[in-house]
Amino acid sequence: MMLLVLVLLLSASSPALAWIPVQDWESGNVTTSVDSSGQCICHVFLPDTTFPADRVEHMQQVSKDLILEVEIQKNKMVKYKGKLVIYLEELKQLEARLAILESSPDDYIKLDFEMLRIELREFEMLVSQLKDSLNSSSPLFNSLYIEIHNMTLLVNQLETYDKSNLEVIRHQFAKLQMKLEECQKDQDIIKPDIGSCNHTGILSFSNPLVVQFNAHLSSGYVYGGWGKDSKPIRGYENLHFYGAYTSPGSVYDFYFYSNYENLLLRKNYKRITLPTDWVGVGNNYIVHSNSIYYQHNTPFSMTKFNLTSSTYDYRVISGASTSFSYAYSASQNLDFAADETGLWVMYASNGNKGKIVIAKINENSFGIENTWHTGVYKQSAGNAFMICGVMYASRTVDVNTEEIFYAYDTKTKQERNLSIQFKKFQNSYTNLDYNPSDQKLYMFNDGYYVTYNVKFNKE
Repeated sequence: MMLLVLVLLLSASSPALAWIPVQDWESGNVTTSVDSSGQCICHVFLPDTTFPADRVEHMQQVSKDLILEVEIQKNKMVKYKGKLVIYLEELKQLEARLAILESSPDDYIKLDFEMLRIELREFEMLVSQLKDSLNSSSPLFNSLYIEIHNMTLLVNQLETYDKSNLEVIRHQFAKLQMKLEECQKDQDIIKPDIGSCNHTGILSFSNPLVVQFNAHLSSGYVYGGWGKDSKPIRGYENLHFYGAYTSPGSVYDFYFYSNYENLLLRKNYKRITLPTDWVGVGNNYIVHSNSIYYQHNTPFSMTKFNLTSSTYDYRVISGASTSFSYAYSASQNLDFAADETGLWVMYASNGNKGKIVIAKINENSFGIENTWHTGVYKQSAGNAFMICGVMYASRTVDVNTEEIFYAYDTKTKQERNLSIQFKKFQNSYTNLDYNPSDQKLYMFNDGYYVTYNVKFNKE
């Protein structure tokens, strides 16, 4: 024990006396006496221990370690939160696909495999056409025949034994399809002369190439469109888009893919949902120079959404009427088109008695530069598009055949009747657009992505 001697002034109000517990006074640990000068001397006996500095230092280090650990765990929680958002989105997509499977799993699987067979038959037909046209027995064609044959066998095998491997065959199918695309580009007979108008117009179309069933995997999405940016900007040279709906009314959703392969595989897409004030209508929209051009009804106008700046703009077209649409679908009053000469919009007016009016759009001011009045009644046409300043209108021949029956040249102001027939995969379609960046015709054919190679008369 050690002895602590305190010299205190004898005062009832002394805080030092008040600091010592009463029980310690009574236990004998504290004794008091008074010296000759009248001062009170207290003798306090404390345990013989030193101050635990080492333990305090240890506790300080433990405290620092705990604070660091808490920060680490907090950072992990932030990362987990971000991952959770991604996983929840993926889960929603899986739930949507599962709902389709649960509603009619047999039909879904049957539809997918039947679609693959149809596309493989289209491939085989196109390879045969190329081979006959070139009068060639190149090993390249034999290699493609073998690959198509092997893919057909694989489709049948997977459908019979393991339907869960559908995505595997889709991936292989996408590779084969891109290989065929490259084969097409390498052949002089269909090699496009991009940007050139050194021809007298359309000579013929290839057979339809059924690219894919729509990204919603539903036969109900028959209204819509798809395609490729007709004037791609740097860094987005292969931008593809898709939008479709179950009714011809509102247009509000678009899906964008960085390239053709991602479109085929339905992955890595960017979804744009138009806000309520900017919802569109009709299905004759296009993507041009990284902007969506579509019809807006409040007010009735042509509208532009810039994907780069995420800004909206609109222009009311004097004379354009909402009373006239194409034969296959309602509300298609404004039809946007792009060709080698620029950007266009087609519509019908009361002043032109329901016949199509062609208007050239100034891309910088987003205004109308000039207009041409054609002689074709809009409601008699299935759709229309522009190539090198010439408008071509289509109409149905029968359930399997479509026909380009009319053309109007904005340079000469001359119109002529035509009969250029081409096959359809399905009876009706809601979007038909020419793309000058690859000289192909893009059609949204009752829920299917379809393309045609355009052959021009160069004589």
